[in-house]
Amino acid sequence: MLDTVSFISRLKTILTHNELSSAAFADLIAVQRSSISHILNGRNKPSLEFIMKVNDAFPEVDLQWLLYDKGNYPKTKTSDSQKSTKGSNDKIDKTIGKKLERIIMFYSDGTFKTYTEL
Repeated sequence: MLDTVSFISRLKTILTHNELSSAAFADLIAVQRSSISHILNGRNKPSLEFIMKVNDAFPEVDLQWLLYDKGNYPKTKTSDSQKSTKGSNDKIDKTIGKKLERIIMFYSDGTFKTYTEL
């Protein structure tokens, strides 16, 4: 069973490590800002969909660590064979078969900049 208090603590660790406000975090994982607030304040428990959005947005998060505090955060570095191929003109990560759509940079003052492929 998920210990919500510990989960909240680990979620805050992710926010701190990535220097994100709760609003920026909500925008990044595409959930309502109020959802983050309710989870961080212990009012609501995280849904499976929420947990999977965190997992998708932050590949350095080990699900076992996030859910049960087993493992490490951030994950140990991936080997060179798991990294995407640099210099690829089609911008497809060969290891997961996904095309790069956009990059979002978050700044410590709460602002962000989005870069999209032309």
